[in-house]
Amino acid sequence: MLSYNLEASLRSGCYTLESPRRSGVPPAGSLLTTIALDLSSCLQIEFTLEGNKEEVSAMLRLAPFCLLLIAAAIAPLNASAAEKPAFRAGAAMADITPPLGELVVGNWVPIPAQHIHDPLHAKCLILDDGKNRIGFVVCDNVGISREIWDEAREQVDQAGAIAGENLLMSATHTHSATRATSEKYRPILVAGIVKAVAEAIENLEPAKIGWGSGEEPSEVFNRRWHIGDEKQRRNPFGGVDMVRMNPPSGHPTLIKPAGPVDPEISFISVQSIDGRPISLLANYSLHYVGGVGKGEVSADYFGVFSERIGELLKATDSDKPFVGILTNGTSGDVNNINFRDRGRPYKPYEKMTEVAHKVADKVIDAHAKIEFQEWVPLSVAHRDLTLKVRKPDAAMQEYFASIEALPEGAEVYHRHQKTYAGRVKRLLEGPDQWDVLLQAVRIGDLAIAAIPFEVFTQIGLDIKQKAPYGDAFTIELANGGYGYLPTPAQHKLGGYETWMGTNRVQLDASDRITETLLELMQDLK
Repeated sequence: MLSYNLEASLRSGCYTLESPRRSGVPPAGSLLTTIALDLSSCLQIEFTLEGNKEEVSAMLRLAPFCLLLIAAAIAPLNASAAEKPAFRAGAAMADITPPLGELVVGNWVPIPAQHIHDPLHAKCLILDDGKNRIGFVVCDNVGISREIWDEAREQVDQAGAIAGENLLMSATHTHSATRATSEKYRPILVAGIVKAVAEAIENLEPAKIGWGSGEEPSEVFNRRWHIGDEKQRRNPFGGVDMVRMNPPSGHPTLIKPAGPVDPEISFISVQSIDGRPISLLANYSLHYVGGVGKGEVSADYFGVFSERIGELLKATDSDKPFVGILTNGTSGDVNNINFRDRGRPYKPYEKMTEVAHKVADKVIDAHAKIEFQEWVPLSVAHRDLTLKVRKPDAAMQEYFASIEALPEGAEVYHRHQKTYAGRVKRLLEGPDQWDVLLQAVRIGDLAIAAIPFEVFTQIGLDIKQKAPYGDAFTIELANGGYGYLPTPAQHKLGGYETWMGTNRVQLDASDRITETLLELMQDLK
């Protein structure tokens, strides 16, 4: 009997035939009787020939052909191992600080920017699994229209390094930035987005990724309250709501909040193979913090967090740039004011720093427990959803016509009556429907939803619960900005976020959006 071994290295694709010591030739038989395969780091194939000396000699002349057939069969295994895609990541940020004099928006009356307290940025994180390349763009702005995002996407497409549709683009919702649609500022914003994407792609390097979450419940409070005082619940349409947004703190007739909060801080962490931090993208469902000086431009607590998380990760010790990012979750009905308690006064920027540091600390606590992976699959799906635009009926049009006819100084039922007369008129004169872009991103067993509204927290909680993945979160004000998105149940309660002109789309829009996003997530599995 003669035994021969074929060893094929899966790493090199090199095959060798080795002849062992002769162990004797039994007298009968003339067939290849045994092939044994051991698929490990080296592939070993052992076969045994039985027969007389002449028959074995003849069969050995055929052995190389058998070995070639076997080698051909295992070649795909060899190739797939050699061609295993590498996971890469890159991050960058570009300055998008507006010039002084541009109008700071986010409050009832815009005012000119008088001072830059801290710069605004467009930040980008690019991920590449060897097959698909996706990215996140986050801008320090109160909200950016789809038209502006699409302009930036088109320029990214022209560069050819990533498909614009594979970018999830969002605004942080800082209330101390200037209007994105300004003729002077829009080109600055678009150029910054394109630059951040290009530089993040240039910075791509082999990387590993992990994700996790912590909780910070002390800085999220539902801002819609049931309150006994009817005057507190008046609306600009001449009626009385069941709830009030931002009631007076400590008011004696406060009853209870009208909705839930979500204290979870979800995050994605990306490091080089040797453990150097590249970027960390977090998500927290807190509207914004505020507390800035008059006419001052600031990234709010989103910017403070981004710097603080880099310090805590010791990323500032590296000569390569680290990009910290904080996205806005589903915070349309949430802020950080405890209306039960009047609280103490804060100096400008003091409260936002306190909140940012709390959130960063909780991320660092959770970061120590995550497991990094050197490869995960990436994919993205998107769909336009047509939503009807709300329109005033004849009675409402007549009511607001009477409001606009009031002389200056006349007693009013609600201080924002004339503001909403204008908002409702614009809806009446505008389109009957909008096509809104919805997007879902998959990173391994993590799903991320993107919604172009200021989204009520309950919607985000529902998506987390129903998503067909181990982890999920939602980024709001993504790929556009169409106003507030309450649930149908919250619409029945009224309040600022539900008023026509603040909310602009059909009353069941949140249900349709949630259903569509869950379908997109399922498509990515």
